Amino acid sequence: MSVRDTVQAAASAAKSASRVLSRARGEKREEALAAMASAIRENVEAIKEANALDMEAGEKNGLSSAMLDRLMLDDERIEDVAGALEEIAELPDPVGTVLKSWTIENGLVIERVAMPIGVIGIVYESRPNVTADAAGLCMKSGNAALLRGGSEAINSNVAIAKALQSACESVGLPAGCVSMIDVTDREAVQAMCQSPEYLDLIIPRGGEGLIRAVSENSQVPVLKHYRGMTQIYVDAEADVDLAVKLVHNAKVQRPGVCNAVENLYVHSGAGEALQAVLGDLLAAGVEVRGCPRTVELVEGVVPATDEDFDTEYLDMIISVMIVDSLDEVLDLIAEHSSGLAEAIITSNQATADRFLREVDSAAVYHNASTRLTDGGVYGLGAEIGVSTDKIHARGPVGAAELTIYKYVCRGDGQIRE
Repeated sequence: MSVRDTVQAAASAAKSASRVLSRARGEKREEALAAMASAIRENVEAIKEANALDMEAGEKNGLSSAMLDRLMLDDERIEDVAGALEEIAELPDPVGTVLKSWTIENGLVIERVAMPIGVIGIVYESRPNVTADAAGLCMKSGNAALLRGGSEAINSNVAIAKALQSACESVGLPAGCVSMIDVTDREAVQAMCQSPEYLDLIIPRGGEGLIRAVSENSQVPVLKHYRGMTQIYVDAEADVDLAVKLVHNAKVQRPGVCNAVENLYVHSGAGEALQAVLGDLLAAGVEVRGCPRTVELVEGVVPATDEDFDTEYLDMIISVMIVDSLDEVLDLIAEHSSGLAEAIITSNQATADRFLREVDSAAVYHNASTRLTDGGVYGLGAEIGVSTDKIHARGPVGAAELTIYKYVCRGDGQIRE
């Protein structure tokens, strides 16, 4: 079977399943999610064996430590996958929710009602937990999922998808609710992008190259999870200990993710905070690349290039620049941001309020770590990604963000005069 035939078969199964799911009541979808969580737990050993094959191949192929960390599944992470499915099941059912209701002059009652989008294609890299998160969120929102993971996680993804498909069938739903494209050829992504007769939406989750390739070639609407380029500003009135704590968490806790900080701006009046924050990062093994002023003031900092401030490292590296005003930092953030998440650390509420109002990103923080930008942390159960788009959904994309709406109109003979 050709790559395109393989994609078409999986997409067709998802399309058929989406019609069944659109009729399924919330209780049935919750039952399916519970069965999915059980199936993950029942197949822990098979999933770990498959993941071991991917890890071995990844090491041989020279994947970075950050990429290997994204790829790795152990007992704890697999339990987290199962737990996320249970959390999704417990969320309010977004399907059928009346978003707004009103009556017009002629007595026609109009309701705007949330409904499934249909078939959602998810193209992703590295993280096999996305297989379950995406399938679970699609199930909760009444959508069929067409999944195409990266070659580095193919064995893990297939093992997880098989468990989820068996769970769907065990509660009387089609296996096509979770359709997996089990080929790694890049032609598969192109075929998905050229299948508007089957897919209603594509969500690419991965590196900038993948997202651009999908966005520029798709005949299907795209919801983009763009690169991170997350930035933090330490103000002149920042608490030093708090600045150390928050920047350390945002960079060191898990550097290989999109909400980890990449660019750090420090006010010229925050010299104590500069020394303390960078001293902590250097002690933690972070390579600090700084502007000339930073290099001069802090021992151990290496010179940064202009390109560094537009580089999503996803590693233990950070770019640092000293600034002289809030206006300057707002301009820098606007220039370098991907629109995902930015934070300010300050004890000045007026400064914080202006920052939160003027920074145009999906999530903005005052005195909190950008690592909190996550659907699970926000109480969404899980997320398919963090949308940097401004249309349809923005920020962490959970089940509610995977619905669209229709107008349900109830009348008693109204006509257009």
